[in-house]
Amino acid sequence: MSHFERQTVTDKPAAIQIRACKGGDETALALVGQATFLEAFAGILDGADIIAHCARQHDVGLYRAWLAEPAMRLWLADAMPGGAPVGYLVLSPSTLAVAAPRADDLEIKRVYLLHRFHGQRIGKRLMDAALAHARERGARRVLLGVYAENHDALAFYRRCGFEQVGTRTFRVGATDYHDAILGLEW
Repeated sequence: MSHFERQTVTDKPAAIQIRACKGGDETALALVGQATFLEAFAGILDGADIIAHCARQHDVGLYRAWLAEPAMRLWLADAMPGGAPVGYLVLSPSTLAVAAPRADDLEIKRVYLLHRFHGQRIGKRLMDAALAHARERGARRVLLGVYAENHDALAFYRRCGFEQVGTRTFRVGATDYHDAILGLEW
C-alpha cells in the first residue's frame, strides 16, 4: 500500500490563505481553472467541449498575460500548510454587453473553487477582496456572467448582493450556452 492510499480526507477544514497573485502563479491558476471547470461541468456539458474550452480558456499563457496586465487583479486561495492552490478570482475592466454600460464597470471574469472547499466561506473571502479593490479603484458596479443553470453559483452571487442585469450567449467548445449577467452596485 502506498503512502497516498493510506491517507484519508478528513472533514477538518484546511486553513486557507487568500493572497494577491504575482508573476509565476500562472501555472497554479491554469491548473485550478481546468480542474474546477471539469469538476463543475463533467456530465453536464459535452466532454469534448470541456476539453476544448479548457485548452483555450485555461491556458498558462492566458493567465501569464492577465498577470502582466495592470488593469487586472487576481487573487489565489492557497490551502495551508504547503500552499496548494484551491481557488482564485479574476477582476478586470468589464467587457460584458449590458444595457447601460459604465466606463468604470469592473467584471469578475472568474471565481473558481475546488468543490471540496465549498462551504468554508473561501469564495466569500475572494469576493470580499475583489469588491474592496473595486471600491478602492472608484468603480460603482461589478458585473459577472454565470451559466444560467449553475444554481449553486447563482445562489452564492445572490447572497453576495448581485442581481440579474442581462443575459448573454457563452460558447464552450462547439456549443452555445445561456448565461445570466449579474451586477452589484453601490
